[in-house]
Amino acid sequence: MFKFITGKPLWVNILFSIVLVFVLLFVFLLSLDYFTMHGKTLTIPTVAGVSLSEAEKILEAEGFDIEIQDSVYSDTASPLAVLRQFPEAESVVKRNRTVYLTINRAVPPTVEMPNLEGMSFRTAEIVLKQYGLKLKDTSFRPDFAKNSVLEQRYDNKRIKPGEKIAMGSGISLVLGSGLGQDEFNVPDLFALSYSEAVLLLETTGLNIGAIVPDKDVQDTNNAFVYRQSPERFTYDYKINRIRQGQAVDLWLSVQRPVRKTDSAAVRQ
Repeated sequence: MFKFITGKPLWVNILFSIVLVFVLLFVFLLSLDYFTMHGKTLTIPTVAGVSLSEAEKILEAEGFDIEIQDSVYSDTASPLAVLRQFPEAESVVKRNRTVYLTINRAVPPTVEMPNLEGMSFRTAEIVLKQYGLKLKDTSFRPDFAKNSVLEQRYDNKRIKPGEKIAMGSGISLVLGSGLGQDEFNVPDLFALSYSEAVLLLETTGLNIGAIVPDKDVQDTNNAFVYRQSPERFTYDYKINRIRQGQAVDLWLSVQRPVRKTDSAAVRQ
């Protein structure tokens, strides 16, 4: 072959090379349609919102390959439903194109319950959305902090910050309604156990303020109230008045206290 090339004049070799290039280019152009499937296009059907198994049937029947790109959680979609697809629906692509799917998780992920207590209602709503939780319902309790979150509840129980909970769960909030308009007598909590005092305050619409236990108090529930603020009586033995939503501070001791003076003499 080399003898054939070197035995010919230079112009013949150049002409041969040019003809060879054109032949190769012609063959390449003829085969280009075959390799690129020119003219063989398909329109991607819509599979967002259907189940993964149904989406696989639809796409495979049209000649598409399928790949799960991601899985996220949405509480508004069914488990394993297709949330997004790429390329998007109605896109015109070539045959054997891979369609990437984002599906909904079968099991919702867990999140840590945030601490909403003390926040305003509006702020608590924003935080719930950030954590992927829902506001279930609200109720009100007399408290000077109007529209402030007093309690966060899940499944009819108070839930502590940091507890694991499924994303999308509904959280109920107890909000402060502000102070009541009507005044009434400050209840007498002296010598009551802590649990008895709490029950009495709750039934009268009052809040528990500061708890000041003595050093030897180990179990608050079994301790006894020996002082409160505001007190039942003023310094001149007139009954103190209070409104719903106000707080009462309690001082606790291990031993049940005994009143030094006859309370019956000053009760009105």
